[in-house]
Amino acid sequence: MTEHLTVVDHPLIQHKLTIMRDRTTSTAGFRQLLKEISQLLAYEITRELPMTTRAIDTPMTRMEAPVLAGKKLVLVSILRAGNGLMDGVLELIPSARVGFIGLYRDEETLQPVQYYCKLPQDMEDRMVIAVDPMLATGNSSAAAIDLIKATGAKTIRFLCLLAAPEGVARMREAHPDVPIVTAALDEGLNEKGYIMPGLGDAGDRMFGTK
Repeated sequence: MTEHLTVVDHPLIQHKLTIMRDRTTSTAGFRQLLKEISQLLAYEITRELPMTTRAIDTPMTRMEAPVLAGKKLVLVSILRAGNGLMDGVLELIPSARVGFIGLYRDEETLQPVQYYCKLPQDMEDRMVIAVDPMLATGNSSAAAIDLIKATGAKTIRFLCLLAAPEGVARMREAHPDVPIVTAALDEGLNEKGYIMPGLGDAGDRMFGTK
């Protein structure tokens, strides 16, 4: 663990992640586990949300009780696999605003190609959590954060299921001010840019495509 990278080694997360890595796990099972893990990871990544208090009446007495302060946070899904993580976090924080960034990786150059971007307004005053299950080369993630910063957003977090050292290094170089929260830091990338030992293509396994 470093200031830039947090690996959440909670036993429930690690157990569920092992089942997701297993190639025999079904599409439905993979999707459900991703939602469950995303909610557990969300506890860690929202740990520093600003708080204030408001007066309420309990059945016993009046009190100043803690509540979230500031504007609603923003979840940005890096399509398409980011939707699997976002769905779980959104169940936990249903009032969050939602944005989408469409990027695909050119299989020859491993560089990101943008095809869609739709983000909420007033991003500069909100905490933004970008979600993508796999931080592999880091090129797509860094490009997505570039687009988010272009809106004026200043407080940004990156949430992923698996990270490779190469992707972490790329993000640290491009966006040292964006903390990363992940369930595992894997060994590295193969010659095709896939995380090893990894779990395959998260989008394919989530949606049953190849």
